[in-house]
Amino acid sequence: MSNNHYFQVAIIGGGISGTALLYTLARYTDIKSIALFEKYGEVGSVNTNAKSNSQTLHCGDIETNYTYEKAKKVKRTANMLEKYALQHGYGGEHIHKVTKMALGVGDEEVAYIKARYEEFVPFFPYMELWDEEALAEIEPALLEGRKEPIIAMGAKNEYSAVDFGAIAKSFVTNAEKESKKEVSVFLDTEIKAMKTRGDKTVLQCDKGEFFADFVVVDAGAHSLLLAHQMGFGEEYSCLPIGGSFFYAKKNILNSKVYTGQNPKLPFAAVHGDPDLVKDGIARFGPTALALPKLERYRASHFLDFLNSLSPDEAVLKVFYDLLKDDDIRDYIFRNFIYEIPGIRRNEFVKELKKIIPNIKADEIEFAENIGGLRPQVIDKVKKKLLLGEAKIETDIGVIFNMTPSPGATSCLGNAEVDTKLICDYLKQEFYAKKFKDELE
Repeated sequence: MSNNHYFQVAIIGGGISGTALLYTLARYTDIKSIALFEKYGEVGSVNTNAKSNSQTLHCGDIETNYTYEKAKKVKRTANMLEKYALQHGYGGEHIHKVTKMALGVGDEEVAYIKARYEEFVPFFPYMELWDEEALAEIEPALLEGRKEPIIAMGAKNEYSAVDFGAIAKSFVTNAEKESKKEVSVFLDTEIKAMKTRGDKTVLQCDKGEFFADFVVVDAGAHSLLLAHQMGFGEEYSCLPIGGSFFYAKKNILNSKVYTGQNPKLPFAAVHGDPDLVKDGIARFGPTALALPKLERYRASHFLDFLNSLSPDEAVLKVFYDLLKDDDIRDYIFRNFIYEIPGIRRNEFVKELKKIIPNIKADEIEFAENIGGLRPQVIDKVKKKLLLGEAKIETDIGVIFNMTPSPGATSCLGNAEVDTKLICDYLKQEFYAKKFKDELE
């Protein structure tokens, strides 16, 4: 076994989760050799890319689908990412202060937002409650042509927008700066198979074999595919959901405006955001559409999709339960329509009128090749769709992670969890005090 092909820890996947773990292991442990494998030519190029996500630091204040307990948990990990960015001088570069709000439309939603504000403001003391007069000053487009009562809870001076792709690249750069550490990054290197050999895990690719004492797979929808190949996670199935966006032809929105979440729906409600990487453009979405592939805009094998879906009676039962609900069935149909050229603008603009009442179809355009794909995990034992991240731990020094939103926001918190597991397994030290002092 060649020394340059052996590492104490190997990470598969160079998105925000994999690169955050690389940085955490390099800076906050005494592990000496770490490798990151990314199948494309740069890190953060798939779902972590700014074109593929909402560019939002989800901290639980305006996400109406979060319970109070989940909001507290997510806020802690969001603070880690914000503190990391500011310590390294990325404020105004990779992370930005953008006004954000959760909008309530109609009497029922107005009452809900008021009650939610009263519940959440003790934990988020910077939050404000904005009536129609305040909103007319902050975002006048929300009021023009509006007949229903509206209200919003929001904040003006908080870091809320992130270029996660740039942050992922910075994690690698800063990990490589750590002295007395061997940090190796293999780009254009796709791990196609994994197996055990003695007390090591063997990673197989076109460049040969690599060996590691511990492996973490942070490869999005491909994580479950690799788990299944090794005989793990058979109780899980992966349903890939693709999200698309629409652009406004002119910048008619300067704030992040989130709408109320239907608790029946496992996917994000449509929201509007000023685009971080496309000046003067407002972006609306995402839509949600099940797709028979593991990556949105890249070629992938249909057989890989089938392997990760692993269809059987339990999976069909989940599909049946989803489709028999009128709200969910209507939602699925509408999101299919949003993908059809020629009619999608006229249909999607109806959705946007909840945010901007006077918006017209000719003021938006479908954002070609914009949007990502998230693995929604099905628990085949419980016969239900899981709404949070899924982790498959093994007793052979391998972890498989599938992290739908807010996986990007929680990247350092997730890395902390995995770092502790790795250090316990390898009997290495995690510098907990240093981690807490620098990131919490």
